[in-house]
Amino acid sequence: MRKIREILRLHHDGFSTRKIAQSVSASHSTVMDILRRAAAAGFGWPLPEGIDDFVLEAALYKPQTPHGGKPLPDMDWVHRELRRKGVTLQLLWLEYKRAHPDGLQYSQFCLHYKRWLEGLETVMRQHYPAGERAFVDFAGMTIPVVNQKTGEVWQAQVFVFVLAASNYTYAEAFPSQELPFWLLGHVHAFAFIGGVPEIVVPDNLKAGVTRSCRYEPELNPSYLELATHYGVAVIPARPRKPRDKAKAESAVQVVERHVLAPLRDRTFFSLAEVNRALWEELEKLNEKPFQKLEGSRISLFESLEKPALKPLPPTEYELAEWRKARVNIDYHVEVEKNFYSVPYQLIKQEVDVRLTATTVEILHGGRRVASHERDYHRGRFHTHPGHRPPAHRRYLEWTPERIVAWAARTGPNTARLVEAIIAAKPHPEQGYRASLGLLRLGDRYTPQRLEAAAARALAIGAHSYRSVKSILERGLDRVELEPAPPPPLVHENLRGPEYYARGEGSSC
Repeated sequence: MRKIREILRLHHDGFSTRKIAQSVSASHSTVMDILRRAAAAGFGWPLPEGIDDFVLEAALYKPQTPHGGKPLPDMDWVHRELRRKGVTLQLLWLEYKRAHPDGLQYSQFCLHYKRWLEGLETVMRQHYPAGERAFVDFAGMTIPVVNQKTGEVWQAQVFVFVLAASNYTYAEAFPSQELPFWLLGHVHAFAFIGGVPEIVVPDNLKAGVTRSCRYEPELNPSYLELATHYGVAVIPARPRKPRDKAKAESAVQVVERHVLAPLRDRTFFSLAEVNRALWEELEKLNEKPFQKLEGSRISLFESLEKPALKPLPPTEYELAEWRKARVNIDYHVEVEKNFYSVPYQLIKQEVDVRLTATTVEILHGGRRVASHERDYHRGRFHTHPGHRPPAHRRYLEWTPERIVAWAARTGPNTARLVEAIIAAKPHPEQGYRASLGLLRLGDRYTPQRLEAAAARALAIGAHSYRSVKSILERGLDRVELEPAPPPPLVHENLRGPEYYARGEGSSC
């Protein structure tokens, strides 16, 4: 009953029946039937006070005699006649009324045929309004590309985009079906058609849909960001529902037969070369006249679909990748082996990381809290001064003194090593991560072994977490340290190696 109330509310607010059907996850015919029943029962929005779900259901679905004893048409005959050219339901109704003057009126005639048709296991041809919908997918066929240097052959993946109303098609070859190329295919397709449709229907490809579901599919965050930038709705095809993506599969088949197949005997040595040849064949496809309709894909696009498209946004979409991260106690997040700071108040909180070619943005609760220039090296810290805690609340309760005191519980050598690690960093906080990792080794190898490994690391000047971990893994903490060699004697009567190098000690 909540669905019926929502349908009445949305209809009162001016939404089309198709938009209402998408919103409440119902078929278009169901929405139309509920609105018809509500109008017949005299219900609108808001509903009168005292109308509960039971009263509403009884009023809308009370037993009816739709035809009131009037003769019903032969629906098999109606369905068969509609397949003939030029025959319409109105013409058949007029012929029916001549045979039965007291028969059904036109609206009831159509309603009965529609109900009869819903009982058939037939696939109805879908009609799409201009500018409303586009279908996207990767083709099953690939194009081999030869590496001129090594002779290695790799397969280029073909992205296909088709507008539903005009069948105007775009295709492009990419190195793979990974997320960046999936997004780039959309960007180039929108630029190709010079506008944006209302809805894009992809298959449940992993690059676009992270969790497929018939009712609530979950989109990849980067794909969702692209949809928001262009103002387009993404409605993935339902799993195991081929009718939802029939247009996409048909377009892929057309591209494979009329674009990719003619290129099957050609040898390509680069992706650019592939796309030049592909777009030449694609232009022929879009200009090819229809077999059963007047015009071509491009003529139908120019006259029907292009005027209905939404304009492109004023700024270009910047490809971005989204990730999840957790803020460490040193108020940095790790991204591709580099460390970027955030406000220290977010310690141990989960954040979203947005990566572009030049920038690392960090968001918490949908709000950007930090932005850094992207670093393609590894092991570097990027710390914004404003992200550090005040001196008197230095990094909340964590201080260098506390970490050193914690290390002293293991032993004096461990404490000295932690002090050396922290002192070696430009900022003490940057040494916290390595120090905490060092202390956790004591849980795996026992504190006694950690203390012995720290003593060896200090003796050889290896002031790092990795050095201590290597000593423990190789068991060197159990090997006794060799005593350091005594310092060389210095005396005026002792000759050094320089003396003999000059040849002064030779007797010849």
